[in-house]
Amino acid sequence: MLSILIPIYNYNAFPLVHELHKQCVECNIDFEIICIDDASTLCTDANTVIDTLLHCKLIVLKKNIGRSQIRNQLAFKAQYQWFLFLDCDTFPKKDTFIKNYFQKITIGNHKVFSGGLAYAKNKPENNQLLRWVYGKSREEIPLKIRKKNPYQTALVSNVAIHKTIFETINFNENIKTYGYEDYFFVQELEMNHILVIPIENPVLHLNLETSVVFLQKTKTALETLFQISKKNNIAINTPLIKTYKKLESLRITALFSFLFRKNKTKLERQLLSKKPNLFMFDLYKIGYFCFLNHQ
Repeated sequence: MLSILIPIYNYNAFPLVHELHKQCVECNIDFEIICIDDASTLCTDANTVIDTLLHCKLIVLKKNIGRSQIRNQLAFKAQYQWFLFLDCDTFPKKDTFIKNYFQKITIGNHKVFSGGLAYAKNKPENNQLLRWVYGKSREEIPLKIRKKNPYQTALVSNVAIHKTIFETINFNENIKTYGYEDYFFVQELEMNHILVIPIENPVLHLNLETSVVFLQKTKTALETLFQISKKNNIAINTPLIKTYKKLESLRITALFSFLFRKNKTKLERQLLSKKPNLFMFDLYKIGYFCFLNHQ
């Protein structure tokens, strides 16, 4: 019936696994929970307890293989017909989370369901505000809007996929560094005319990085996108690439690169403040991408 697949990196995933295990038992379904630890240096002892739960397995890698390859390995090791991919730093918002998915996958002919992502209502510490503001605005999207834009709003941090999908579509293992592996997977679904069905079954994103870490991860993701954009074998249609192409057609990418270098410190100061502005964040991203293209 259901293989729950969780990649782990430097996070205690046992509370998540324990809750999922409890819900699966209550639903009386055939299930397995497979976790692969991608050579973590933190929380390793806490996660060993996962192996003590029935139908749960923890695999620990000695070498980090990245976010694409680890998800493909999880899918390869799964035995059931449905895969439920979850990020290790999420947690079901409701105790009917597994039941809700079970009801969807046992009726109808659809093969991909996107459950959605949610964030805590209360503001976190000041040094975590950028990640929270971004998540609340750009990732916690109402079902009504997700239904209108199913591919643009799908997140692999909470998605149920039928096993047959992986016979033709995998996560792109050419993407070795952080960022955009989920985008290209969903893009492959769209290009192959595989419907993504948004449903109201969110998980809470619990692990808020500091604003400094989130900003650095954003830059790493943009560097990944830059490297991918230089290859001709991957079609790219992200909103940022669309914006870059518009600027390129106007021949002002060099100007944006210059303005980014001149205002980088001011932008970062604003984004790391108590009131981070997402418009400034978007300017930072396109500015940095232009900078990468004009080094």
